[in-house]
Amino acid sequence: MLVYIHIPYCDSKCHYCSFNTYVDKFDTREDYMQALHKQLSFELERFGAKENSIETFFIGGGTPSTVDPLLYAPIFELLKPYLQKNAEITTEANPNSASKEWLEGMFKLGVNRVSFGVQSFDSDKLKALNRAHNPEQAKEAILHAKSIGIEHLSLDLIYNYQGDTKALLLNDIETAFSLPIEHISAYELTIEDGTKFSATPEVRQEDENLAFFVSDEIEKRGFKAYEISNFGTYQSKHNKGYWEIKDYIGAGAGAVGFLKDRRFYPITGIEAYIANPLQITEEVLTEDELLTERLFLGLRSEIGIQKETLSQEMQERATLLCKEKKLSESDTHYYNDNYFLSDELALFILA
Repeated sequence: MLVYIHIPYCDSKCHYCSFNTYVDKFDTREDYMQALHKQLSFELERFGAKENSIETFFIGGGTPSTVDPLLYAPIFELLKPYLQKNAEITTEANPNSASKEWLEGMFKLGVNRVSFGVQSFDSDKLKALNRAHNPEQAKEAILHAKSIGIEHLSLDLIYNYQGDTKALLLNDIETAFSLPIEHISAYELTIEDGTKFSATPEVRQEDENLAFFVSDEIEKRGFKAYEISNFGTYQSKHNKGYWEIKDYIGAGAGAVGFLKDRRFYPITGIEAYIANPLQITEEVLTEDELLTERLFLGLRSEIGIQKETLSQEMQERATLLCKEKKLSESDTHYYNDNYFLSDELALFILA
């Protein structure tokens, strides 16, 4: 079982961000964390959590580093009996708010992995994306986390923003590899409805060559791709748990949970969530919907597809792809070596 909690506070709204986040409402943080505690208590019971049953705990957002470690302490105390001894405990963080004191506080609570929202080491690009940090702050935050003793460090990069060149992206990658990280998430810029960039969609470049370039440059430096956007000598157990469709608790305004064949959606507004954190909408997934999800997630990662989950007709189409060397196979699974073709391959098998 996995646990995710959503922190909806941000010190600035990135122009590409479509997540449920707020740049005001900071006065609600204490009440919000208490509401999170209430929902988590409920979910642990609903999910039948037992001692040592939680494999990973992920604090995402928004910007988790805008909330004081003291406010996280009751949640860590609540989860403590259920966490496995070697549980991966991740927090996202922005370089400008992840001070050394904040990182030390989270480390003392038990955080052993930090994923930094860096996006680029180019000052102009950071400003254009409306990021709140500069390149030096990003480097310092990662070095601070390492000096404190946090074991697993990751950073995010974004590519195919207008003006991105191989030279700019190569500098981002080389700078990332000069830091003590063991994981990179490299995301292609997408334009989502309701974001600042949705009014100027031309800020996204349509250059698939840059996608291959970024992937190749990261891999040639020793970070293996284990999913379309994720590379590392260490693989995030939490990320892989999603792709394996494990059960996961999703707590917080705008989070999502999943148990067997059901999704759970807590209310999205901060004030409404604080007033009633147990106002949760349920969605039942059909067998076909679950199979479709397994196909898309399995082919865009090294997880692959279990043969026995596919119908005879689907297996025949997958075998055809193997003959054309677009998939590989073992006795039990089909695997995809080119993640950029994952959607097309999944649609062909489902046809």
